Amino acid sequence: MPLVIAVDGPAAAGKGTLARRLAAALGLPYLDTGLLYRATGRRVLGHGADPRDPAAAEAAARGLTPADLARADLRGPEADMAASAVAAIPVVRTALLDWQRDFGRRHGAVLDGRDIGTVVFPEAPVKLFVTASPEERARRRFLELRARGAAADPAQVLAELQARDEQDSRRAVAPLVPAADAAVLDTTALDAEAAFAAAMAVITERLREVSPLA
Repeated sequence: MPLVIAVDGPAAAGKGTLARRLAAALGLPYLDTGLLYRATGRRVLGHGADPRDPAAAEAAARGLTPADLARADLRGPEADMAASAVAAIPVVRTALLDWQRDFGRRHGAVLDGRDIGTVVFPEAPVKLFVTASPEERARRRFLELRARGAAADPAQVLAELQARDEQDSRRAVAPLVPAADAAVLDTTALDAEAAFAAAMAVITERLREVSPLA
């Protein structure tokens, strides 16, 4: 199977930025799997339905189009919570699982999400779990919102992020946890350059372990 690198972690830990840079450096396709769930949640909301409704969420997941992934409203508190809600529904995860696996198996890929190393590609030779303290992640999300011109209260951003963490880590299906063989990368005190260097060091070592003669 072509090289697949799994990058998991909670919101605002820096996994998306890191995964995109790793993909570019390694010449691999990149997939933000969270967009699939965000787009599904948005489709549900757009139909005036509840993202926690399994029937509505499954219909939205199976009806996804490339245009849904390019929507401009896939970020923000409402989209975050809708994505987390639909991601907790087993039939939604089933509907999107084959799509993700096919993407990775075609040419290899760097995929970021919350269950890439535990569910989507448990056989991936390289698994990273990118995290940071809740306070640092909330600070980053606040700055991101402010840069987009969105009104945001730091305390509210932290509360919403912690609620999302709670929902993701406690869901019955594919909870947010590091894979047993994942390298945990705490970016609390790391900038983008340092995080990239640390990740590349892990990747180099893991690939050497699986292909010692390479």
